[in-house]
Amino acid sequence: MSDPSECSIKVVCRFRPMNAAETAAGSRPISKFPADDTVNIQGKVFTFDRVFKPTTTQEQVYNLAAKAIVKDVLEGYNGTIFAYGQTSSGKTHTMEGVLHDFSQRGIIPRIVDDIFNHIYSMDENLEFHIKVSYFEIYMDKIRDLLDVQKTNLSVHEDKNRVPYVKGATERFVSSPEEVMDTIDEGKNNRHVAVTNMNEHSSRSHSIFLIHVKQENLETEKKLHGKLYLVDLAGSEKVSKTGAEGTVLDEAKNINKSLSALGNVVSALAEGKKAYIPYRDSKMTRILQEALGGNSRTTIIICASPSSYNEFETKSTLMFGQRAKTIKNTVTVNLELTAEEWRKKYEKEKEKNAKLRALLQRYEAEVSKYGLETLDLTDPALLDTQCDAVPVDVLKGILSDKSAVVDNTPAPPTIEAVNNNANVQAVAVSDEEMRKFEEERTQLYLQLDEKDNEISQQSVMVEKLNCQMMEQNELLNQTRRDFETLQMEMNRLQSENDAAKEEVKEVLQALEELAVNYDQKSQEVEEKMKENEQLNDELSQKQTSLRSTEGELQTIKEVQTHQRKRVSEMMVSLLKDLGEIGLTLGTKPADTNIQPGKFSENTSGEVNGKIEEEFTMARLFVSKMKSEVKALATRCQTLETTNIDCNKKMDENEKELGQCRMLIQQHEVKMRSLIESMKDVEHKKRSLEESVDSLNEELAQLHSQEELRVAALRDKEEKHAEKIESTLQMKSTLEKQIESHREAHQKQVARLRDEIEQKQGHIDQLRDQNQKMILEHEKLQSDYEKLKEEEAEKSRKLAELTLQTDRRQQAQADLKGLEETVAKELQTLHNLRKLFVQDLQQRVKRSQNNEDDDTGASAAQKQKISFLENNLDQLTKVHKQLVRDNADLRCELPKLEKRLRATAERVKSLEAALKDAKEGAMRDRKRYQHEVDRIKDAVRQRNMARRGHGGAQVAKPIRPGQPIGAGIRGGGGSPGMSNGPSIRGGSGLSPSREQNPNIMNSPTSPRGDAESSRKLPNVPVALPNRGETGVRMSDAADFKDAMRSSRARKLPTGGPGVPAVQVVPRSTTVKESQ
Repeated sequence: MSDPSECSIKVVCRFRPMNAAETAAGSRPISKFPADDTVNIQGKVFTFDRVFKPTTTQEQVYNLAAKAIVKDVLEGYNGTIFAYGQTSSGKTHTMEGVLHDFSQRGIIPRIVDDIFNHIYSMDENLEFHIKVSYFEIYMDKIRDLLDVQKTNLSVHEDKNRVPYVKGATERFVSSPEEVMDTIDEGKNNRHVAVTNMNEHSSRSHSIFLIHVKQENLETEKKLHGKLYLVDLAGSEKVSKTGAEGTVLDEAKNINKSLSALGNVVSALAEGKKAYIPYRDSKMTRILQEALGGNSRTTIIICASPSSYNEFETKSTLMFGQRAKTIKNTVTVNLELTAEEWRKKYEKEKEKNAKLRALLQRYEAEVSKYGLETLDLTDPALLDTQCDAVPVDVLKGILSDKSAVVDNTPAPPTIEAVNNNANVQAVAVSDEEMRKFEEERTQLYLQLDEKDNEISQQSVMVEKLNCQMMEQNELLNQTRRDFETLQMEMNRLQSENDAAKEEVKEVLQALEELAVNYDQKSQEVEEKMKENEQLNDELSQKQTSLRSTEGELQTIKEVQTHQRKRVSEMMVSLLKDLGEIGLTLGTKPADTNIQPGKFSENTSGEVNGKIEEEFTMARLFVSKMKSEVKALATRCQTLETTNIDCNKKMDENEKELGQCRMLIQQHEVKMRSLIESMKDVEHKKRSLEESVDSLNEELAQLHSQEELRVAALRDKEEKHAEKIESTLQMKSTLEKQIESHREAHQKQVARLRDEIEQKQGHIDQLRDQNQKMILEHEKLQSDYEKLKEEEAEKSRKLAELTLQTDRRQQAQADLKGLEETVAKELQTLHNLRKLFVQDLQQRVKRSQNNEDDDTGASAAQKQKISFLENNLDQLTKVHKQLVRDNADLRCELPKLEKRLRATAERVKSLEAALKDAKEGAMRDRKRYQHEVDRIKDAVRQRNMARRGHGGAQVAKPIRPGQPIGAGIRGGGGSPGMSNGPSIRGGSGLSPSREQNPNIMNSPTSPRGDAESSRKLPNVPVALPNRGETGVRMSDAADFKDAMRSSRARKLPTGGPGVPAVQVVPRSTTVKESQ
């Protein structure tokens, strides 16, 4: 692996065009594209790395969204491209398209062509191996599309904890045509159904995996990359798709897995949660590396531009925005070469030498001071150059050494240990044997305890089965209740339909009322026109009134002038009378009395008449003044009321327009409409009353005007007649006004009664409408409750089903655990026993043949070094086995510790193994014979396997050559190939004939002949596992082989010693079947 680097998930968005169904339904497009990376949905803006309009072609989508990932995969990175969106949004069209149409091809066929085009243009020293697999996730089960018999595959993790689908069919390919044939085969096996929204709706999530491995033949540098091409099934709303039966179950599982994907994306986007729910769904488990892991990921968001799918489109775009914030850590998948492994080995060897020197120093301290005076935490003791050595490991070594020292009478010196190495080796082996026996007894006791626990678990399982039966009965009862509720819901639905019909009738009645209201509004307009005519007449009357007032002013001026003249005449007359009186008063008395009486009588009569006329004139003038003032005030009030009426008319027109708009709205706005109708009626009534008052005032004005005219005309003639005629005219006018008022009041009362009746009818209709609305709301709430109860029961059913599956899985795991524990314990016991016996025999042989040590040849030293390497590798194998057993059985920590101590003791016996030369040669011949025997058995089994189905053969691809090259077979040389070649046939090298279980795989493209020349195969004895042989390169491969052997339930024990072939890392690990 190279150094990791961080990168964000690339999110692009693609909108499909409007389809015929959406256009026919009257939907409208709601998407706007202000820029190439933004989309506007109903005012809300979403930003992505790229946004594709409905007119974008398949080639443009590929070039901008997926083309760059080809180079990343060929450089050793992992890549993932998957399409997400609702059903019928264009995901499958984007990923696959029309496979064999050049212009309508999707991302998958285009990316396959690009991969091979890049390979053919690269350096000729590179060799590629490409294998593909195709599977789907249907009903939450992984189904192999290349082998339909594999219907329930499982997800496992490799040694680097990377998830993969175990058991999926892998096919080696060497051309784009082979890849397309594989895609066609898998596509024919994929689940597709017809829904209301899509005639070819995908009912499963499909995953097409391309695994590319490459090797540089000169530098031996190896890279490999995986490309996941995922076509997710779309989220569905049952009310739109009309799913029923199996299609409905499929939709539930699709929505469940997509919900799990949304939860994972949300948790990663928040960045604060320590737990990411990858295991909630198999799809998220497989895509774990693509979401927050080691992969360059591109998400294609597919959406619909129709307003019918507005909610789903916004949800999809919000998912894309959250996914855009996720960070992945990508690294190059690089395999170390033999030279790099050698450097690493040298480094570990130097560390081991430092550890040995430190151990010898501690042994000297122990022998010098004893265990009681040794302080392991002393900084002086820990101050060494081996800083990388853990202190707890050293403490464990010293504790084991202290146990050996305590069993001896006196602590020996280092010289004594070197001189008596053989004796110590035997004593240590006896002590180990005793400890192993004690450990075995303890393990047997623990196994008995485990058996008791298993029996208790079986009892618990029986109880759980009983509970499960009860739950099944409860489930059946729940289903029956659900059916009754469904019938009740159907009945309520029928009642709801009837209520809807009644509501329609009420709406029709309301529409009739609206029509009546329109008629009333027309009548109001007519009244307004009449009012305008009256206003015109009023203005005319006002002009005539002004002219009358002018004439009245002139009359007043004439009257004042006449009054002055009359007053002057009266003054002169009084003067004359006074003078006459004076003159008469000077006459004799008899004559004075008669004239005086006459003058008094005549003057009294004249003055009385004049005063009466003056008083009548004054009263008439004052009355005229008051009437003129009243007329002026009334004119002003009429002007103000006229302005108010105009304003109110404008307001009424606006309100009438609003009312017409409100009538066309929903049923909910009926209340406000009725209230506005009330307001309009009140205003109409006030207008009518104001019109009536204006009519009355006009009538009064007419009468007053006639009175004034008559009074002005006849004022100078006869005041008495004028007064009588005025009184008669006044009485007649009052009678006319009274009769007109009574008729008008009757008409107003009749109109008000009709309005009250209509208002009562409207109130009744409103009450009925309110009752209908309340009943509808009640039915709606009951329906929602029933729907929630149904969802709750379905959820409980799913939980019960999940619990049942978990119980069954737990039972299977308990059985497998029991068998695995028994086999592993037996294997470990045999392993210890054989190692101890082998070491004892070699030590004895080394004591008998000490004189031959000096004559050792260089070949024998080389063989001893190989044995040392094998012992180191076996030590690593033991450590790995201890870690696996600790994972399976956390209750056995002591076993892990003592096995590590045993591995360290095996290292300390390397000096004794150097003296076992002759024994090693005999063992080598015996082991080689056993290996040949097992190879023969494996060859026969491989031949039998070829007869059943044939094994996959790696097809190496060489860059720099044309696509159509020959297939190399037979015994041709690797260097004679002119293009992509398939290695196989009968021309096997000698080493291949001896090792038939080793194939030319992607990790060993040049065959076993070259790899065997790098480093010879050295056999090492391990405990027997029947007749099965396993080739491995290191502890990790041995661990995988042990797991696969346990999975196949191979027999343990038996005579003979099996062979494990330890080969260099550059060769391929293949398991014998």
